[in-house]
Parts: sequence; structure tokens; C-alpha cells
Amino acid sequence: MGLGGGTWLTQNKILPGAYINFVSAARASANLSDRGIATMPVVLDWGPLGEDEVMEVTTRDFQRHSKSLFGYEFTHPKLKGLRDLFRNIRVAYLYRLGTGGEEAYNDYAEAKFVGERGNDIIINIIVRDVDEDGEPTSWDVRTLLGTTLVDVQTVNLIVSEGDNSTVVKKVSELVDNDFVTWKLDGEFKKWEELGGAVLDPDAGAPLTGGLNPTDTDSFDDYLKVIGSYSFNAIGCPSNDPLVKGQFASFTESMRDEEGIKFQCVVHDYAADYEGVINVMNKAADEDSNEYDLVWWTTGVAAGTAVNRSATNRVYDGEYTVNVEDLTQQDFKRAIQAGEFAFYRNGSSEFRVLRDINSLVNLTVEKGEDFQQNQTIRVLDQIANDIAVLLNTRYLGVVPNDQDGRVSLWSDIVQHHNQLQTIRAIEDFSPDDVIVEQGATKRSVLVSDVVTPVNAMEKLYMTVSVA
Repeated sequence: MGLGGGTWLTQNKILPGAYINFVSAARASANLSDRGIATMPVVLDWGPLGEDEVMEVTTRDFQRHSKSLFGYEFTHPKLKGLRDLFRNIRVAYLYRLGTGGEEAYNDYAEAKFVGERGNDIIINIIVRDVDEDGEPTSWDVRTLLGTTLVDVQTVNLIVSEGDNSTVVKKVSELVDNDFVTWKLDGEFKKWEELGGAVLDPDAGAPLTGGLNPTDTDSFDDYLKVIGSYSFNAIGCPSNDPLVKGQFASFTESMRDEEGIKFQCVVHDYAADYEGVINVMNKAADEDSNEYDLVWWTTGVAAGTAVNRSATNRVYDGEYTVNVEDLTQQDFKRAIQAGEFAFYRNGSSEFRVLRDINSLVNLTVEKGEDFQQNQTIRVLDQIANDIAVLLNTRYLGVVPNDQDGRVSLWSDIVQHHNQLQTIRAIEDFSPDDVIVEQGATKRSVLVSDVVTPVNAMEKLYMTVSVA
């Protein structure tokens, strides 16, 4: 995004950038950017920690490297929420919550990250080769996470130059791995003084002293850092009303003041804003938090295509959705209250009732179309793509003359034609886009009309019987 952005009332902005308003119309090469980017703060036993440590994790990374990234196998129960998130996205920006903590350690190595998971690391040092006299000539230095071997390296004996009788055992051959940094002090023989180079292969030398960070319920640092990233949805993993309000306010500020368009997913928080999705149902599992359906919903909010709706989508996550004792009246009330609800379809299948956000109080500028997340996805796509177009191709480069404005008009029309081709908008005409000089010679005023397409939700049918 550019330095400036957001909505505008008068043409009085100071910073260069794209200022874009969306309002409801009165009733009687520009390419589409990819969706599927989400962000959430997470509480972890392992991983980078610090205000600048945002992890960019692809779905492939998560599936193949979860141990080194998060300290656990992909299938581990502690990664349940992340598995729900990654079902519908391609990239996540994850931030480990908390401050402090301690790295686990022993005489041979120190854990790469702070956290209790480091206490499950074991170092094995076992003989690999021996000479004619049965004396060791090389060792395998193995790193285990629990019972899983995650790294093995070989340390060899070498003969010092000029003195065949001096044998030096090289610790410096070891390379830090994804789990530990070695305590290198030149010669492997010094490790023998710590209790013997050959350790019990079944026991080894465990790392100890690892402590998890504290203050994991504070989200201030995360929200300060994540605002500079581009994503489609942010999830709030908290039951605290103050935290949920903090996320909602952050979203509204970023959307309306900074021009950075994304949606925020919270549980049980009536924000009354099109940028916030309010999940009604609780997760019903004994080991779950009430807000745990936020993981899957955040992935859906980020990953649903601009020409698709999540209405009636099957919940394919791992939590049990609480729908007990909910009636049709409850679901009607939920829709009227702007709640993203799940209903039971059959004995065990759960589906999304309607793909809506928390907006309930409508205005002339924001009519009922703004309650539909599919509409918001279309409008956000336009805002983000046109802002990127302006900031990368036009800002400070293309003259603000008739030819320059025609070029911008042509790119906007091309962009909208792509949206119409994939049936995200309809009835678009190039005449709906007007590009003219703004209030100053440096500004451009664009008037645009789009009609987002929404998926079918209701069928009214009359059958005549002859």
C-alpha cells in the first residue's frame, strides 16, 4: 500500500496514496490479486519470539516442517487450531505471543527458541567408527525431539599437522540445526570431560530449564507489527471483550483511515461493522476454548474466492460445533444480529448458515448489500488492487494529463472486466468509470459503479397445478 489511504470526504489529503470510498448506489492492466492470506497471534511452546518475529508460513511449510516451526508433528493436538486455519488459506502470518521465557540447555547445546518444548530435546553422542585398536575415530551426534530423530551429524578425529601423535577431536564440524545451537569450544575431547563422549543411546543428555513466555494475553505488540503486512483476514483468539474490541477497533482504523482492506473474525462480539465477522457458536470440545471456531472462520474469510460465498459451506474442521438447543427462531435472531452462525445438517455435519458480517445498522451509504461478506470481498478486492495499481505504476511516474488519465481509466476497466468474467460483478460498462483531474494538478478523481454478484440463498417458487 502507499503512504496514504482510506476513505475521503473532501479532496484535502496530504500524503500521496489511494483514497477510496464505497457507498450504496441509489436504488429505483491491472490483474486480480490472489486471496488466501490470513494472520493470527498464537500461543506456542516453541518458535521465534519478539516484536519483529512474524512467521510467514505457507500451507506446504506447515504440512512438511511443523516440527521445526512449532515444535510438534503436523498431527499433534496442540496444532489443532492451526490445522483448521490452514484448510482454506495458502499463507499465514503468525506471531508468537508473550515475553520472556527461557531456552532449555545442557552441557552440549542450547535450544534454538525459548519454551517448554525445548525440554523434550535430547542429545545422543554414540560411537560411529573405531580404529584397529578399537579406539573411536568418529562419533554420531544425534538430536532427538522426544523419540524422533531430527538431526544427526558426524564428528571425526583428525591428526594435527606435524605431530602424528596428537589427536584432535573436532567439535567445530557440528552445524547448528533447527532445534539447537552447539556449545562449541574447539575440541570434542573437552566434551568427554563433561561425562564422556559416549552417552547412553536410550537416554542421552536431555535439555532442561525451558520456560514458556509470559504475558500471552497481551496483543499490543502483535497489532503494532502486523499492520505493515498485507492479508485478507485477521483472527482474534480471545474471550476477553476488551481484546475483541481492540481487534475490532484496529480493523476499523486500518480499513477506513489507512485504506488497508481486510476482515476481522471474533467470537461473540457485536461490532456492527462490515469489516468484522462475529462468530456465534462455541466450540463444544472439552479441551477447546469457546473462541476456537475463529480459526476455521478466519481461514474461510481469507481464502474464499472473490466470486464465491461461504453460505452453506460444510465445516470441515476438527472442533465440535455447539448447536444444541438452537431453534429456527435462534437462527433468525442470529441473522438479524449480524452473527456468523453454524447449523447442524443431519446427524454430524455442520454448515455455515449465512456468510454475513456484524453490520446491522444500515445507512444510506451502507445498505444491506454491505452485510454480505461476498460483497465486502469484491469491494476489498477492488480497493486493494486499484491501490496497488496506482502505487506501483502511476504514483510519481505518470503525468496527470489526459493521456495519463486515459491510461489509468483503461487499467481500471481491464480490472473490472476480469471481475465480470469470473462473475464477481455484473452489468459493468466502461462508461461507468470516469477518471478526471481532481481538485489539484497532482490529484485524480475516479468515479466508479460496480454491482457485486452474490450467490443464491433463497428460492421463491410458485407451482401451478393444472
